[in-house]
Amino acid sequence: MIASRHAGPHYRVEAADPAAHLFQVTLTIAQPQAAQRVSLPAWIPGSYLVREFARHLQKLGARQDGKTVAVHQLDKASWQVDCVASSPLVLTYEVYAFDNSVRTAWLDSQRGFFNGTSLCLKVHGQAQEPHELELVAPRAYPHWEAATGLEPLKTGKRGFGTYVAVDYDELVDCPVELGAFFSAEFRACGVPHRIVVAGATEAFDGDRLVADTQRICEQQIRFWHDRRKPPFKSYVFLLNTVDDGYGGLEHRNSTALIAGRRDLPRRGDTRMSEGYVTLLGLISHEYFHTWNVKRLRPAEFAYYDYSGENYTQLLWFFEGFTSYYDDLLLRRAGLIDDATYLKLLTKTANQVLQTPGREVQSVAQASFDAWVKYYRQDENTANATVSYYTKGALVALCFDLTMRLEGHTTLDEVMRALWLRCKSGPMAEADFAAVLKELGGRSYSRELAAWVHGTRELPLRELLERHGVQVMDEPAQLQQRLGVRVSESQGVVLKNVLRGGAAEQAGFAANDEWVGVEVAGSAWRLSKLDDLLLYAGSHRKVTAIVARDRRLLRLELGIPAAVTTWRLVLRDASRAQQWYAAQH
Repeated sequence: MIASRHAGPHYRVEAADPAAHLFQVTLTIAQPQAAQRVSLPAWIPGSYLVREFARHLQKLGARQDGKTVAVHQLDKASWQVDCVASSPLVLTYEVYAFDNSVRTAWLDSQRGFFNGTSLCLKVHGQAQEPHELELVAPRAYPHWEAATGLEPLKTGKRGFGTYVAVDYDELVDCPVELGAFFSAEFRACGVPHRIVVAGATEAFDGDRLVADTQRICEQQIRFWHDRRKPPFKSYVFLLNTVDDGYGGLEHRNSTALIAGRRDLPRRGDTRMSEGYVTLLGLISHEYFHTWNVKRLRPAEFAYYDYSGENYTQLLWFFEGFTSYYDDLLLRRAGLIDDATYLKLLTKTANQVLQTPGREVQSVAQASFDAWVKYYRQDENTANATVSYYTKGALVALCFDLTMRLEGHTTLDEVMRALWLRCKSGPMAEADFAAVLKELGGRSYSRELAAWVHGTRELPLRELLERHGVQVMDEPAQLQQRLGVRVSESQGVVLKNVLRGGAAEQAGFAANDEWVGVEVAGSAWRLSKLDDLLLYAGSHRKVTAIVARDRRLLRLELGIPAAVTTWRLVLRDASRAQQWYAAQH
């Protein structure tokens, strides 16, 4: 516990009106500048989209020496206060909080959550000063607790009270969970960790989740540091479970997660369900980010500009390589077996191979365009872009397997060497290239140009088969054969028409309702896509009846049979396990 009081900005946060989803914030600036300026971030690091958090801020007012002073809005997210520099300035405002995600803020009668980027105005000129956050216990909810990665200054048993951050960046990089939640503590390599779970049912097996999370943490700490301590004093997992949801956002000593409550482990059930594997993969992914993006990070992120886009071409490394290691380290920790790991890798490979945009956009371009493309997906996204998560993971795989074949080093060693070279701080692609050359014994500029900055196919098949994993080509599902992605909740409606596919050639368009099909003189109504094969029988050409803007169209469609998908099969366990089951 810290005993001293700091003179920097002090934020008092109250769950003022859960029914109206309103937080009340009181910001006290002990030593304001004359005409003090304040602003609210437009985005949150780790989620690369301008989200305009200021649109939820209301009733901003200011007082100094007991008198109201004027506040002038300068732009969409910044204000100037008509104050003097001689005495404390007090700002009050409300924030509407009704986004049940990991990115913004939420408040109702069951739970509260917020990121500082949504609630805490930046005090210009004082961003580098210590900041205090005071969490007020709501009287209407005496059973609520508070959890955050911030360092406590003066707090009670339930977590309410005052916390301190070294500067504004740390303040907004430590989300806060409020409510009645499951909480447990454990140590990983001697470091205190806490896991908080909101929204779980009575069937939830907390002991199992804690034990499995501990194994993930210890595996990753050893990966980066062997027997040395990690770069944080403690760590907090904040998991919100909902009926249907998935996602995570990394922070320097915590992470905010959202997952379906059906994916939680259940008492008396020792199976490793697909949903639980997905949850453990999410935990692994966000925890790996503690090193790879929160500390080792793009040079462009050395200092965040919260007012707008911060561009980098390196998300393929920081998100993609993290996506490679999240499942790989589950395997190394013994939480999943060979078959499960290869199934996960198969899914990643097929996601990329079934995306026509991989031939249009490189992963470096995808990284730079994240602000306008990845987070703003539409019906043409699959045709024009590639995911820096999935293809980035395959790029990492290709580098790892290539280096292992050449016998000089591994990607594991490269990651640790980068950590040391960049002093666990900002890095550029040139740093990655230099470490590859130093440890790999040759330049990897050709691979960087082709795999990162180019759009040619990755040498996955050859590399996998040389490591004991055979690539089996199998008939694709009907959606992939036709080149469509559909919704079947209310009839068959096309969400996407993939470039170069049979559906595009026939003239289908996104948002078409596929009403029926004519085959050999008979007409049939479609209720789900698989009905097509039932009605077509052995025919490979049919007439599709679609509704577009209330107009019925007849489209001549060929049903291709040669489209295939991958399935990875273990052929040489000893060879493959030298790669994916290797322990550091």
